[in-house]
Amino acid sequence: MATKVLVVDDSALIRQLLAQIIAQAPDMTLVGTAPDAYVARDLVNKYAPDVITLDIEMPKVDGLTFLDRLMKARPTPVLMISTLTENGAEATLRSLELGAVDYIAKPKLDVAQGIAEYSQIILDKIRMAATARVQKRHATQAKAVTGFVNCGTEKIIAIGASTGGTEAIKDVLMTLPANSPAIVITQHMPPGFTATYAKRLNGLCAVSVAEARDGERVLPGHAYLAPGNLHMRIEKYGADYRIKLLDTERVTGHKPSVDVMFESLAVCAGKNTLAVLLTGMGKDGAQGMLAIKTAGGLTLAQDEQSCVVFGMPKEAIRLGAADKVLPLADIGKVALDAITRLGGGTRL
Repeated sequence: MATKVLVVDDSALIRQLLAQIIAQAPDMTLVGTAPDAYVARDLVNKYAPDVITLDIEMPKVDGLTFLDRLMKARPTPVLMISTLTENGAEATLRSLELGAVDYIAKPKLDVAQGIAEYSQIILDKIRMAATARVQKRHATQAKAVTGFVNCGTEKIIAIGASTGGTEAIKDVLMTLPANSPAIVITQHMPPGFTATYAKRLNGLCAVSVAEARDGERVLPGHAYLAPGNLHMRIEKYGADYRIKLLDTERVTGHKPSVDVMFESLAVCAGKNTLAVLLTGMGKDGAQGMLAIKTAGGLTLAQDEQSCVVFGMPKEAIRLGAADKVLPLADIGKVALDAITRLGGGTRL
């Protein structure tokens, strides 16, 4: 059955271009286009679309307000139309908090040319969104674990994610205490978004969160997020772990790539690594997680029921790379329990 798509955007040109792209896909049906939230509401009630593309900036009722109301009344997979700016990043991250599945960048320069170049990405994202597990978001209740004792720098927690990962990462980090082992994170994100995302996490979590910088030492109580469009490797310098940022080719279709981060940890940290693979489309991270497991590290994958898109964890599980498959809510506690059991060492 064809995926029913509703396009909501105040720009007539964007509506027309998206409609043309969707019309070319044999597995999709455009049920309508809406210039504002009021028309969109009526079309949602009339056609019950499978996927909605939604502009953040709209007159009368903005996209975030409409999204909030939609997710409370009729949870539906939504792709946000976002500008790749600092303000756009803030609004996009807020939309993901409210329940949007993913976002599509508005093209720069010539609109028609930009949309044409992004057409395959747009169609792929609509197909992905149609399979996403959409649930009503509730205020995060997660609290940092107390009583955790960590007095060394040997252990390192590595987290990889893609679609749905911004909220999943937040949920995991909010369970980790201020004295947690060092955390390194690769989330598929464009340039400009990662700094805003790290700042947002830093205000919510007990650990300090920042966008990673090349050459800095990885320390307990800190989380380091790979910058958009740069790979992040972890390397050994004497007794220290340090970050290496690389502007090289995409790996498994992504930059930053989870596989790049995981595979570097398999080499430099081995059994001292605890790897976590969260929700995401595709297979990035599966081979790297297998390398960590082979090197003696502990590997955790998010289960299907709590994933927005059960792609990356599924591939890791298929390869036999996951030691444990867990609901999102359990991952932080299980990780800390494992580190306590295995011993965190005393090296500073």
